[in-house]
Amino acid sequence: MRDWLIYGANGYTGELAAREAVRRGLSPILAGRNAGAVALLARELDLPSRAFPLEDPAAVRAGLVGVGAVLHCAGPFVHTSPIMVNACLATGAHYLDITGEMAVFEAILAPRKADAARRAGIALLPGVGFDVVPSDCLAARLAAALPGATELTLAFASPAGAGSWSRGTAKTMIENLPHSGAIRKTGKIVPVPLAYDAREIDFGGRLGKRWCVTIPWGDVSTAYHSTGIPNIRVYTGMSSRRIQRLRRLRFLLPLTGLAAVKSFLKRRVDRTISGPGPEARATGRTYLWGEVKDAAGATATATLETPEAYAFTAVSAVAATERVLAGGVPPGAWTPSRAFGPDFVTGLPGVVAGEVRRA
Repeated sequence: MRDWLIYGANGYTGELAAREAVRRGLSPILAGRNAGAVALLARELDLPSRAFPLEDPAAVRAGLVGVGAVLHCAGPFVHTSPIMVNACLATGAHYLDITGEMAVFEAILAPRKADAARRAGIALLPGVGFDVVPSDCLAARLAAALPGATELTLAFASPAGAGSWSRGTAKTMIENLPHSGAIRKTGKIVPVPLAYDAREIDFGGRLGKRWCVTIPWGDVSTAYHSTGIPNIRVYTGMSSRRIQRLRRLRFLLPLTGLAAVKSFLKRRVDRTISGPGPEARATGRTYLWGEVKDAAGATATATLETPEAYAFTAVSAVAATERVLAGGVPPGAWTPSRAFGPDFVTGLPGVVAGEVRRA
């Protein structure tokens, strides 16, 4: 297998991916902005390392010399992915990332970028972690069960009190403020208010029924590219009390677009958030539910259960990179289910798929 590189390897999820690669007997190059932090991890794992800033396109291209693929783990991806994607196009390295940002998906999956990837002979594959492998594969599976579906609803939740965000995830959410919600309607992404819609969803199994609220999850973009279904909503589990609290905060959202407010929130993240610990990653579970509906009212639903989101991301991202390097994905820009098929997620350890139920 050709050499490949994890950029942002000293970050929370990048380090998990590096350790997963070593566990699988792989030897990626570790890279990032912070030379000391990257070198320290590389020495521990006995891996090669490189350091280069993303702000310098020439330095990024030089950093990818001899690299067959990049697993990009340094966000916020709305800022970092354009330079890395362009460097991959210039050097002939496949590009994968773990983003969940709709703007990034829309940019990379656009026809112009896909054409550029085909000319360069590389695959562009954003979202190879929990954002959005499980939900994208679930969406594709449901679309195949009900051809002609016009509506897709996806939801995910974890047991109350389980897990937390990493610093990178929290900062990415802050960076995207004050944009608070989005759905896809008649094929177009439409902004909606914070906590726009809430409903009770039965995830089955040990989780059962949970209140859920709409969020601007990556599938609002990717599921459309994967399935062609024009109306899409994504929900996450949340208590009814918290949903009401979010709705009361709507009038404050414009303030979160101010640079000073974002800086304050990011500093608070640095002080208070570290990400799920080893025990939470080892024991946590995440539950997904999906439904498609056609114009005649026919429906199909299914559930999916995965390991904890960050633990899943490390395994999924490394597995996806292996497949791309093995030549299993043609040049172009792809969602996970289009690159690997809807069954990719069920081939990963610890994933349990429920039956598709039609009504």
